[in-house]
Amino acid sequence: ITNKHSLLLISQPPLPQIIKSPRQQNSVANSPEKPRNFTIMIPYGTVEEASFALGRNLTWLETVWFDYSATKSDYYLYCHNILFLFLVFSLAPIPLVFVELARSVSGWFDRYKIQPKVNYSLSDMFGCYKDVMKMFILVVGPLQLVSYPSIQMIGIRSGLPLPTLSEMLPQLFVYFLIEDYTNYWVHRFFHSKWGYENIHRVHHEYTAPIGYAAPYAHWAEVLLLGIPTFMGPAIAPGHMITFWLWIALRQIEAIETHSGYDFPWSPTKYIPFYGGAEYHDYHHYVGGQSQSNFASVFTYCDYIYGTDKGYRFQKKLLEQIKESSKKSNKHNGGIKSD
Repeated sequence: ITNKHSLLLISQPPLPQIIKSPRQQNSVANSPEKPRNFTIMIPYGTVEEASFALGRNLTWLETVWFDYSATKSDYYLYCHNILFLFLVFSLAPIPLVFVELARSVSGWFDRYKIQPKVNYSLSDMFGCYKDVMKMFILVVGPLQLVSYPSIQMIGIRSGLPLPTLSEMLPQLFVYFLIEDYTNYWVHRFFHSKWGYENIHRVHHEYTAPIGYAAPYAHWAEVLLLGIPTFMGPAIAPGHMITFWLWIALRQIEAIETHSGYDFPWSPTKYIPFYGGAEYHDYHHYVGGQSQSNFASVFTYCDYIYGTDKGYRFQKKLLEQIKESSKKSNKHNGGIKSD
């Protein structure tokens, strides 16, 4: 079996002596001499050869990855994205479905609902999910099937060693920053007269968003917003696993942002400059006339370019109303009735 796993070793002058496993000695001995300062691909077909090439034992995760992916093509591995996206689109919003149903029945979670006058039935939410799955089957899935050449072009790898946490976290952070900045400008285009009327109005059919509505959009919007998502890995390519994780996290973030609930215990509350559900909900509430809160993840673009003024004004006004109401209730509570 010819194995695609490989290890990248970059030589430095003087040209180092490369230690080869017995399997590699014959093939390398007959190969032409390479110039100095070049990248050498050292293939290996077994766990033992991989350990020999890495100069250490494989970790448990690397062994699992090797056993699973050794005989599979990179295209096959890339197409796992279809499965992951399906699972995220289908499963991640389910807790929000139970929250919405519990709130409508017993009033639980009312205090966290951003637009409490809006209620969604199970039928409403399932209808949204069906529309999203239709878009998934007709647009997202086929797009994944034909976009593999772009993954090859930018150099996303699938071999060993697996990326460490210290490698993945900075890459994911860069991906979120690049996506957020690029998405901001694409989103602003969608709120031009032509962009909104012909494309973006579909997404704004939900003036009070729900989790399943995060990917609910016109097919052209789905395609165009794929560009910001792909730009990060294109600029800073990493491992296939990092790419999978990025796609999943980006969709989970979008679902949380469209949840319609502002939970104080959400871990995203501790992320600096993070927008979140309350921030994006205002954008949907205003609707087609909205010229505020365009950013997908963070708030710095809206602040820098002055597109959060309406949101900040309304938020300040609501805080003043709440404070005035508290003072009024406190005053009335001190008056004795006859």
